[in-house]
Amino acid sequence: MAATDDAVAAEDDALYVLTAVLLTPAKFPSVLGDDYPEACAALGLEPLADGYGLVLGQDGAGARWTVVVDDVSLVAVAIASWDCGMEYDLSPDERTVVAALPGWPLAVAVAAPNVPAPHDPEPEEAGQEPLSPPQSDIWGPAQRRLGADEIALQWAAWREQIDDDDFLGDGAGQGEGAGPEAGESAEADPVPDAGEAPLTGVRRVLAEARAYVSTPPPPGRVRSSFATGEARTLRADGPGWSMVARTDDIAFVLLDEEPGEVLPVGRGPELPSLLDALDKMAVRPA
Repeated sequence: MAATDDAVAAEDDALYVLTAVLLTPAKFPSVLGDDYPEACAALGLEPLADGYGLVLGQDGAGARWTVVVDDVSLVAVAIASWDCGMEYDLSPDERTVVAALPGWPLAVAVAAPNVPAPHDPEPEEAGQEPLSPPQSDIWGPAQRRLGADEIALQWAAWREQIDDDDFLGDGAGQGEGAGPEAGESAEADPVPDAGEAPLTGVRRVLAEARAYVSTPPPPGRVRSSFATGEARTLRADGPGWSMVARTDDIAFVLLDEEPGEVLPVGRGPELPSLLDALDKMAVRPA
């Protein structure tokens, strides 16, 4: 997150910018949906091919606002600068503002200086129910997708908890077992015998992921991003499930019906070809 003192005009009110995120087919807040059109619909936006930038900040009274702009390049440069520890004055032109939505769809850990503490706008000013981050004490689609985000960001830490010798293939080349819980930092117990794991759910995920290869899903359901070496990090989502994988390694599956569980899938003879096929049809950052 990058807090700045800079302000962007939105409907004649000053917005003190706290952070920003992209909303594009290749990169969007997964908390909003399983794919790009679903994420746009959650904000009442049309799924434009070029996407949007979401600028999160506070107005002069401290109220939370999410300003949607169509200048994606400007927001992307700001995010890249902040990620490198550099200052960047994110001040979109008023003409690029598509909408000003009350609230924040994501948790923001910083606040604008010299204004009241963050709070939702008054109902008469907001005009609609304010956006809010998902609850952290329940398990559902949003929490499942956030768990997959965590695995993708901290792949090495999650991967070292899984011993390849613990995978027991089921004859189809997919070694599946119950792994650590999402958010768990302690070392995981050994992966149990495949017969003890919820194989039906994992096999369903793999079957639906294979179907994506022949029948492309909505944009953003399968995304590919950089990883170490020549590998790619793959992210696939579907009704009730999320999968994170490296093209040169294993996969992790999360299910709505298995709260907090992270299920590792061994490579075997079939997973590599599935991951390669998904990577070829995945949406990639420009």
